[in-house]
Amino acid sequence: MQRTYLALLGLTAAAAAPTAWAASVFSSQPLDQARFAVLAQPVGRSDWKLLVLEQIKPEPLCWEKRSDGLVDPSLNRFDFSGICSRYLDSNGYSLRVGNEDLASRYRLRLEQQGNSVALLAMTPSQPTELLVGRGSLRQRDRNAFVAIDLEPGWSLERRAYGSQTLSHVYFANGTPLSQLIAKANRSGADRTPATAAAPMKPLKPLPPQPGSGPIALQVIPYKP
Repeated sequence: MQRTYLALLGLTAAAAAPTAWAASVFSSQPLDQARFAVLAQPVGRSDWKLLVLEQIKPEPLCWEKRSDGLVDPSLNRFDFSGICSRYLDSNGYSLRVGNEDLASRYRLRLEQQGNSVALLAMTPSQPTELLVGRGSLRQRDRNAFVAIDLEPGWSLERRAYGSQTLSHVYFANGTPLSQLIAKANRSGADRTPATAAAPMKPLKPLPPQPGSGPIALQVIPYKP
């Protein structure tokens, strides 16, 4: 009876502080950044979807940069099982700041700002958004993605449980969260109309391609 009570007490404590529990359970391991691409996929007329691609084997290439600066998701043209891995939503990626797992508090979103696409981390309890990355938007093409470059201090890391690595990627920053929020607030206060994002210029449309359509993204389980 006493053992059952203590077990229930432990579960109650974990439920009361899920973020602290996650931070104590999960750690992270560094990754080779060159093996990953952080991309913004156009959805509809103005929305964007965040995805991360990983090159597991050297060939064939999972993505290729086009001459116009956009990224071609070439993995859609072959069976990429065991060659490429994709992280499509919050099940595949989340935020880790100052060695704290923030998956239960923060979410990542893409926002078009002028002629760029910003990757932001946000939470309902904090009005300040954190700038995680940004990509240059030269034109909008439904068959190509915008490459997102992470801001200084940010990198991709692998979630780990003890000595076991998991199929989950962190957008990680070692700086404590309070310092990142303070820095973001200072950056916002320093912005003036002259330095704010310029109004979006008309994007150069591409001619329609025969048989073009949305790119199907089949979910493939991660295999290390």
